[in-house]
Amino acid sequence: MESESSPRLKDYLAQLTQGGRYFFTSQDASRKTGASRDAVKLALNRLRRRGQIASPGRGLYVLVPPEYHALGSLPADQFIPSLMEQTKTPYYAGLLSAAQYHGSAHHRPQEFQVMVGRPRRPIQCGKVRVVFHVRKHIADVPTQNINTPRGTIKVSTPDATAFDLIGYEAQIGGLDAVATILSELVAKLDVDKLAALAPHVPMSWAQRLGYLLERIGEAPKAMFLKDYVLKHAHEATALVPSAPVAGHPRDSDWKLHVNAEVETET
Repeated sequence: MESESSPRLKDYLAQLTQGGRYFFTSQDASRKTGASRDAVKLALNRLRRRGQIASPGRGLYVLVPPEYHALGSLPADQFIPSLMEQTKTPYYAGLLSAAQYHGSAHHRPQEFQVMVGRPRRPIQCGKVRVVFHVRKHIADVPTQNINTPRGTIKVSTPDATAFDLIGYEAQIGGLDAVATILSELVAKLDVDKLAALAPHVPMSWAQRLGYLLERIGEAPKAMFLKDYVLKHAHEATALVPSAPVAGHPRDSDWKLHVNAEVETET
């Protein structure tokens, strides 16, 4: 038998839907319905078992419209902005997830990738998995707002995404994957913006990105990066940080030990 809080909770959730809101907290629900937290928790658990709501975190909930019942959740880009706002967490969608927004269709990530300033555990919400990667100086990364069916989400710009792909290559499948994605992003990369970003990322990222752009036949995009590296790089770095450099050639333009063959994927 359902408690008397259930009808009030259903009315509250209906009001959220009518107002275009799909994210709420158990504290919100208790305050708006006048029911105790325990009563609200029991009612929410019933709705969760029925697949009408999902929880991306303790005390945090999203409404699941009928069209997403099979997914068991809203798509990540439709609840992550609200979650990050609720938890006061600076963020942006990055890496493969950002690349998709910018037109890269080669790699469809199995999980939604979000950059944050501090370590955070992954989220499993229905069939939706969100993983978080720590990005130093996150406030300095250029982003843009991209529309979703339920608002906007903050996403790294194409140029910032290109640098992040280099810096986190191990998390996205290696340099072959990075080269492939760059070949799909390259039309949106801007030589001036890449050069402007270079002083704000590790020097090794600029060295590797410039080399890869040349490797995929896009040397003009790397023109200003090359000037920056030649003037400011004080030591050679490895193309693949985890691999040995002994016995491998050195690219003097990029001050890079080319310790791997890089090929785009088909």
